[in-house]
Amino acid sequence: MPVLQQKVQSVLDELVDTGAETGLQIAVHHRGALVADAVAGVADGRSGRRVTPGTPFFSFSAGKAMTSLIAHLLVRTGAVGYDTPVADVWPEFAAHGKAATTLRHVLTHSAGVPAMPRDITPADLADWSRVCTALADAEPRWRPGTATGYHSYTFGFLVGEVARRATGKPMRQLLHEWVAAPLGLDGDLYFGVPRAALPRLARLEDAAPRAVAPPDGDAVLAPWEMGPTAAMGNSPGILEADIPSVGTFTARGIAAMNAAVLDGRLIEARRLRELTAVAFEGTDQVFGNHARLALGYPLGRIGTRPEETPTTFGWPGGGGSYVYADTATSTAFALTKTRLTPHFEAAQRLADVVAAGIGRLA
Repeated sequence: MPVLQQKVQSVLDELVDTGAETGLQIAVHHRGALVADAVAGVADGRSGRRVTPGTPFFSFSAGKAMTSLIAHLLVRTGAVGYDTPVADVWPEFAAHGKAATTLRHVLTHSAGVPAMPRDITPADLADWSRVCTALADAEPRWRPGTATGYHSYTFGFLVGEVARRATGKPMRQLLHEWVAAPLGLDGDLYFGVPRAALPRLARLEDAAPRAVAPPDGDAVLAPWEMGPTAAMGNSPGILEADIPSVGTFTARGIAAMNAAVLDGRLIEARRLRELTAVAFEGTDQVFGNHARLALGYPLGRIGTRPEETPTTFGWPGGGGSYVYADTATSTAFALTKTRLTPHFEAAQRLADVVAAGIGRLA
């Protein structure tokens, strides 16, 4: 599909040339074929190192696409089910009325523990045991399963500890053994980047400062849970840690991963229909927006209403990265970038270009 490749490359070049972005990477699979694979700009503004298709980017919550997939593969093994209580494999989690919380509740962000306990800071995220002990002792903000609210950083630790208790393996190992290695994507998908690979990574940068509202004393999430910063995304301590609420990947790698979800190599067709159906719908108790969630993913393509693109599922990442898959068109899309913007203008524009290009083939 050379026309789509050219259009995508043109948009990337324009974004960099106008100064709107500094470095981007996009990959698109359609019906199993890589139909767009483009980069523009620099991976590191200090050295001038250019972005390549093999440059991994720390992409914040877009990494939840990998986390949710591990949860589904865990169910596929039979180790747990979607309606298995978390406390069945993690007994300590039953404290303070959380005994009925299931994996389904975790995947629909309805577990009731959207925020990290206040004594947990970014510096603690590398301490798996400390974080999980604090979450087990947390009091839910609502009865599990009765409401939804974005579980920004708690999501990855909840899924990850269920997986660790059920398999005896950390998420970084499961991602490698169940996804990266079988698909030939070593070096493209990470929960925790090996120290030797750190020099390959893109270096993030903050967008121009913008007016920031004073801290809201009633906010559910701490400021660091709500907004990405380059300092956090460039921190070796964060990058090397197994924090499956966020992730590091190449656009080519994570698009290939979702292509394998769509074509049945990782998830059989019956289960794919189940996990992409509406599983919870309601008002997000953290941000106040209307949320329509599948098992592990918000539904709808960015820039559209969920009901307009109901077959699309995926994850945006703080700062403007975006990963999605569409079962109707068998499309897998991924965008990574260096500049952390407070909007998703680049992602929406490129997703629209791709959707239009794919649509002309139908």
